[in-house]
Amino acid sequence: MDQFRKVEFGVVTGVFLLLMFSLLYPSIIYNVFELQSIYGHKFHQYNQVFDYYIHYLLPAMARVILVYVSFILINYVIVPKFLEKRNWLPGIVLVIIAMLMFFVGMMVAGSYYNGYLLGVYSTVRGAHMHFAKSAFISTVFFAVIYVVYYILRGLYFEYVHRQLMANPLQRKIAKEVLIASGLMVLLFILTFTDSRDLFLITFFFGPTLLAIAFILFYKVYPDFTRGHKNKKILWRDMGLAIIGVIILMGFITRAITHDRGERIVAMMSLAAAFCVLGLAPVSWWLYKSRQQQVATVVTLKKALGHSAANLDFLRAQINPHFLFNALNTLFGTALQENAARTSEGIQKLGDMMRFMLHDNHLEKIPLDKEVAYLQNYIDLQRLRVLSSPDIMIEVNIDESQCQHEIAPMLLIPFVENAFKHGISLRHRSRIVISLSCNKQQVFFDVYNSVHPRPENDPERDSMGIGLNNVKERLALLYPDRHELSIRHTATEFFVHLTIDVNS
Repeated sequence: MDQFRKVEFGVVTGVFLLLMFSLLYPSIIYNVFELQSIYGHKFHQYNQVFDYYIHYLLPAMARVILVYVSFILINYVIVPKFLEKRNWLPGIVLVIIAMLMFFVGMMVAGSYYNGYLLGVYSTVRGAHMHFAKSAFISTVFFAVIYVVYYILRGLYFEYVHRQLMANPLQRKIAKEVLIASGLMVLLFILTFTDSRDLFLITFFFGPTLLAIAFILFYKVYPDFTRGHKNKKILWRDMGLAIIGVIILMGFITRAITHDRGERIVAMMSLAAAFCVLGLAPVSWWLYKSRQQQVATVVTLKKALGHSAANLDFLRAQINPHFLFNALNTLFGTALQENAARTSEGIQKLGDMMRFMLHDNHLEKIPLDKEVAYLQNYIDLQRLRVLSSPDIMIEVNIDESQCQHEIAPMLLIPFVENAFKHGISLRHRSRIVISLSCNKQQVFFDVYNSVHPRPENDPERDSMGIGLNNVKERLALLYPDRHELSIRHTATEFFVHLTIDVNS
């Protein structure tokens, strides 16, 4: 939330500075006589004296400054320091004072900005009543806008933010939507004038083109390249997307601006032609370019991961024969001393080391080898906790349809995590591991109890490191072909993994 507030402050300040720039730059481009003619026609119409600085620039700047300062005061001082901490009385009093200051400031600025109304109303009192009403409406409008923004921000952090950050594709789309929206806001600010025509064109074309580009980029083109590969369906989907968005934006523009239907229809026709001749081809080129870049990055990541795995493999081969000979010697000694459990543990450890040395560096291995490694690991853990009756370990593995190949060491991190954080010698503990398959998919579930760890435990904050690594491997090796669901509470941890191994 603190990071969001910093970004929020930067965005609001950036918009404020851009608005101030858009108000000031005409003073540099035009001379004072041209400015008098451009902005003073209403004053001249009603025989009122117009001064560009007094009746336009300074009131307009005052309005922008009032909105910015009021937002900063309410959003960063009054709401977080009083209202969110339930200090209702001082908070409400400060809100009322801020709104009164905003109202008075808007009324004074409006009396100069719309000073030509003194020539419209028969009395000065009537004009000032109009200024007061306009200031009151502006105060209520901006108050409602802030309340809606505050509610939407809260709903975002409550229901969307965590899922968005956990999904790389959604996070990427959200980032690009924000960038595109920022560019559109920048365009609005740079066209911040009294021209209704310019506002109408900017309002219509900006959101329309952005919406169509995102639909083509993230829905229509991916469906074509990864799914049906039918050009007729591609053209149909493109046409529906372009026509649907343009018609919807036409209705919205018509409702907001109350503009004549003929101009809206003309802009819709122009937008459709631009999308077909320009936007769609450019979006397709950008999409294909990005796909090539993604493919290149994936290839490099796989090569890098393979090189790192080979390096680790070489490091592990310090003297494998010595290790196996030592294990065989210990195994024979344990048999001579009738230490069945010790000999069993040594044998399983030897099998696991053989797997790590000979199979772990392969791109894919038979699933039964991965399962055998899991079984050996679980059996070793059972030997460790055999004397603790309060620890229950349940394994349900059905290999009847598991004639698949899988990338090695994808499943073991979840099991290691379960034993690492789910076993306590002082509390009742439970671990349940399940695996099954159908002709296309592998289903893997791990459940474990969770126990509080002491403050000085070096493993206290380590949960999740291994899981993050396996998430990255899954995203790299099985993109759009796996589903990983992790749910945890203060006392339980559950993982469900589905891998589509035959796509």
